[in-house]
Amino acid sequence: MWVHEYTVETDVRPEAIWAVLSDLDQWPRWDTSMERVSLQGPFAVGTRVSMTPQGQEPIVSTIMAITEPEFYADRTDFGPVTLDFSHRLTRLDTGGTRITHRLEITGDSAAELGPQLGPEITGDFPEAMDGLLACAAA
Repeated sequence: MWVHEYTVETDVRPEAIWAVLSDLDQWPRWDTSMERVSLQGPFAVGTRVSMTPQGQEPIVSTIMAITEPEFYADRTDFGPVTLDFSHRLTRLDTGGTRITHRLEITGDSAAELGPQLGPEITGDFPEAMDGLLACAAA
């Protein structure tokens, strides 16, 4: 298994962040690594999501968990590994939010591929988080 987490704290309320995060079709507005994101049904556990990273072929993920306005997770089967992404929003005593974006790579080839794929995938987490917060604050 390979795991990476990126966490920031902000004054923006969880509900404002959730409004942006849960609008999957609009993710390319704030996640510049995505050319297109398309929800293939309702925003619900089990629904598939087509994501087209910049300059790449589309990949399909499945929504695994939703707890409004606290948690969103999806899973992508990627050859011999599985990519589990999650976004956790924790309300701070100040009214703001701690956001943790996590990637967990599992599967038979995770020990080999995780250290290679993981940093490539998570390298833009800080930029994507900045974009998410900018949209939520607007």
